[in-house]
Amino acid sequence: MRRYIIIIFLFLIYKVPFAQPLFSNQNSLVNTSLIKSKVDSLNNKAHSSYLTSPESAHKIAVNALILAEKSNYSFGKGVSFYNIGLTYWSQSYYAISLYYLKSALLCLPKNKPLNLSDAYNALGRTYAELKSYKLALKYLDTSLYYAGKDPGRLAEVLSTKSYVYAALSDFNKAIAAANYSLKLNKIIKAEGNIAVLYGRLGSIYLSKKNYAAAKAYNDTALNLSIKINNRHLRAYSYLDFANICNQTGKFDNAIKYAQKAIILSDSIGVMDAITKSYNILVNSYELKNDLKEALYYQKRYNLIRDSLGTIARLKTIKLVQNYYDLNSKINHVQLMEINDGINKSKIKSQRIVIFILILSLLAGIVILLATYYFYKEKQLLSNKLQQQHASLLEQKQLIELQAVDLKLVNGLKDKLLAVIGHDLRTPVANLSNIIEMFEDEYLTAGDVHDLMKDINPIIKGAELTLSNLVEWAGSQIKGRSVEVSSVDIFLLGVEMEQTFLHALQLKKIEFINNAYAGHGVLADENHLKVILRNLISNAIKFTDIEGTITISTVIKNIELIISVADTGKGMTRDEVDKLFCLNTHFSNSGTLGEKGTGIGLILCNELVELNGGKLMVKSVVDSGSTFYFNLPLKKLTHKIDRDIS
Repeated sequence: MRRYIIIIFLFLIYKVPFAQPLFSNQNSLVNTSLIKSKVDSLNNKAHSSYLTSPESAHKIAVNALILAEKSNYSFGKGVSFYNIGLTYWSQSYYAISLYYLKSALLCLPKNKPLNLSDAYNALGRTYAELKSYKLALKYLDTSLYYAGKDPGRLAEVLSTKSYVYAALSDFNKAIAAANYSLKLNKIIKAEGNIAVLYGRLGSIYLSKKNYAAAKAYNDTALNLSIKINNRHLRAYSYLDFANICNQTGKFDNAIKYAQKAIILSDSIGVMDAITKSYNILVNSYELKNDLKEALYYQKRYNLIRDSLGTIARLKTIKLVQNYYDLNSKINHVQLMEINDGINKSKIKSQRIVIFILILSLLAGIVILLATYYFYKEKQLLSNKLQQQHASLLEQKQLIELQAVDLKLVNGLKDKLLAVIGHDLRTPVANLSNIIEMFEDEYLTAGDVHDLMKDINPIIKGAELTLSNLVEWAGSQIKGRSVEVSSVDIFLLGVEMEQTFLHALQLKKIEFINNAYAGHGVLADENHLKVILRNLISNAIKFTDIEGTITISTVIKNIELIISVADTGKGMTRDEVDKLFCLNTHFSNSGTLGEKGTGIGLILCNELVELNGGKLMVKSVVDSGSTFYFNLPLKKLTHKIDRDIS
């Protein structure tokens, strides 16, 4: 009873001196709420105008930042820094833009994933403008993670990734990312983004020198730009048309398009497009051997570049002044906060004295508890030593059993290699006989052509068997090493579809890629290719004509479940139980007589386990089989480099 009385007495001593400050805090909460609302309103206004009026948007965002700093509104500060970074990005001041965008990440809370996705996307886009493509992809992957399933954010990030891949000349990835972004934008009916993506695809195909595709995409982009009145996109579409004409020898058309681009770019003040247009005109007239006109436009081009240099120097001076003005205001606010903190510390002096008394009491209790704790630890340590001794004895017995198992496994390997050698000899012998009969003119070219159609699945099976044998045998001799990287299953699925395109077309099998784009797994990419290649090859082997093969992913906790499903002949429960064991492995013939050894699934099982997962199967006779395995999702690092590149 006395203990409870002492606790109540200490509670009253602690609370009574601060009754008045607590009451005043209720009023401060109301004021803070109004300030936060004002900050959010200013930030929304700044974000809506940073492209059309960056100077005005910058002033609004600075005012929001100062208000957020005064009220210690972390989210408001993060959004303000983000908007300031966007205004500098829109004016091509990429280095200072990076500074403010990284400052935004330090303030934005983790419970605002969409805002974080926007900030990481802006960082990736800015690093791409600075040609730091590796860093750009790193930040864009992080942006994809925070975007979750939001189609608008996913579309934005994939659009930016297509730009980066195109800059790296990885055109296949660039096209895949742009097409997927285009698909998402069509779902949400974002006409502006759709138009831009058609223009980007046109530029990518122009870089690949596929002029027909480039012209088709640019035609669509030009028509859409007129519909939505996007004069910026229209100007760059004219530029792409001019480049296409130059590279296809239509120099007069190139000149017409370049002149259209100059008129339109001048009306909206896009100096970059103007300089590129003059450069195209110089090239066009040089290719036409009209050196007089080429010299004229070269002079115009030089004049514009000189004027741009003067304007850039003036803007740089203004930029530095703005930067120091903003830092001065923030430092002033921080100084006011320091003075306010000193005053508050004086008010809390009474609380510190009470804390010291309470801590003294707690210290005595802790000493008593510590004495009891160490006594119990001593007893636990003694018990643990006894358990370790028993564990050592068990491990000794286990090692002896493993030595026996090793001898058995070596015997199984010899048996397996003999079976594989027999299965490989048959298709090689058949192919050799066909060649000899053709050389001896027992077979015509038409006969050989027909025989090749029949023997092709057998040869493909033998090729995969040989690949699996080399991979598995090499691992047993040298041991396996895992080179972990972030792997996008969706893009890997696209690669697998291209790899097995002939086999899929031969059986008229539909291949469906339902993998979730942007969610990478941490695994060895070569191992994953071997796994998917074997699983998809088996699915093709046992699937009838006009069947379906589907690759899918599902996120579960911190793992990604990857599955390959077919509509083939399926397996019995007894066959499923024998799949992954060296002692009981087997192989059936495919629907077109394809042969195999069964080593592919054993190799897949080893590789999945080596990468931290487990391979499993569900199968129903005459309904198909589903092989699925789990791998860890990519762990994103949130460490931000404060240096400005």
